[in-house]
Amino acid sequence: MKYIRALFSSILVWLAVSISFYILGFIPVVKDSFFRQSVILAICIVFFAIGGAKFYYLKNYKMSGLQLGIIMSLTALFLDIIITVPLVEIPKGKSYESFFTSPTLWILVFINTVSVFLWRKLNNKKTPV
Repeated sequence: MKYIRALFSSILVWLAVSISFYILGFIPVVKDSFFRQSVILAICIVFFAIGGAKFYYLKNYKMSGLQLGIIMSLTALFLDIIITVPLVEIPKGKSYESFFTSPTLWILVFINTVSVFLWRKLNNKKTPV
């Protein structure tokens, strides 16, 4: 059951990131700058990842933050393979190769994983006896 909750938490984070990219595409100051969108999303993904982790740990599961962060990132990458690239990137004239070789993607994956890991590490303190 803990893996199903981890996957659901991952899907929520992926949705938040996807919707954020979509919304940023309409904001006049940032819509023409992928760099600006990426910087804004790099900040937002920290909060999305922590929110996903908080949701997951509501059930008091004992999975490590690193393991959850990796599951969340791999789930997002899988959803990118089956949804984002075919429905968003390919119609724009891009390819799987251009999407998955983008340094921005891997920076966001790293930020997501590290955010969950650090949040769990900082919030998993044992109380002194």
